[in-house]
Amino acid sequence: MPEYKININGKVLTAEVDPETPLLWVLRDTLGLTGTKYGCGIGVCGSCTVLIDGEIERSCSLPVSKLGNRKVTTIEGLAENRNHPVLKKWIEHEVSQCGYCQPAQILTVAALLDGEKIPSWQEVETALTGVICRCGTYPRIKTAVQELLKEKG
Repeated sequence: MPEYKININGKVLTAEVDPETPLLWVLRDTLGLTGTKYGCGIGVCGSCTVLIDGEIERSCSLPVSKLGNRKVTTIEGLAENRNHPVLKKWIEHEVSQCGYCQPAQILTVAALLDGEKIPSWQEVETALTGVICRCGTYPRIKTAVQELLKEKG
């Protein structure tokens, strides 16, 4: 099997896997990074969201062979120092209930707030519809994100 060197959370990690193995399974099964969750397996529910070069991507439908030299950020990387503003707001507002979708929600919001441009509420809402929360913590997510938008702007 081919060997892939993948830049994940600022570290180059090696995975010897089939080229068609989805990034999700490389992260979870090969590298032990289990913060990224499996939901639907077809990129619809958003549970498998990671950031690739700062952009929101679904890891369940991206074969590892298509990753190339791009940089992957998982929830483990974002939460490494526990001081990311999005993570702090999530904790402050007790957003998580079961927590299953929260890594994807947090990474989605972090990607939107990362640039110089302040996203509109519509842009945030549209992006967050791509991550399904079965517990229904949307009101707490909304409160946390609105505070983050105020602080940014």
